[in-house]
Amino acid sequence: MNKRSVMLVATATSVVAMVAYAQFPIMDAVANKVIQKYESSTCEQLWAQKQAPKSAEEQRVLGLLKSDPQMRAAFLNKVAGPISNKMFECGMIP
Repeated sequence: MNKRSVMLVATATSVVAMVAYAQFPIMDAVANKVIQKYESSTCEQLWAQKQAPKSAEEQRVLGLLKSDPQMRAAFLNKVAGPISNKMFECGMIP
């Protein structure tokens, strides 16, 4: 593959990613809030939150994500890395 083809594919991928995030501005804000929560919480706080029942807001967001596969994919693509890293650091996943 030549340089021009690589640049074209990279540009197209970037545009698709930007459009996907632009389609769900509320989801983007929620994802940023979730990422911030994980990055600013201690491991002990995360363990305690894991045991606590979900709030009405969390249940509503989960319902939205379950009902919209595109929004769910965009949300998971955004939060997966930061959440997985923190969970690994806290011993929540192997």
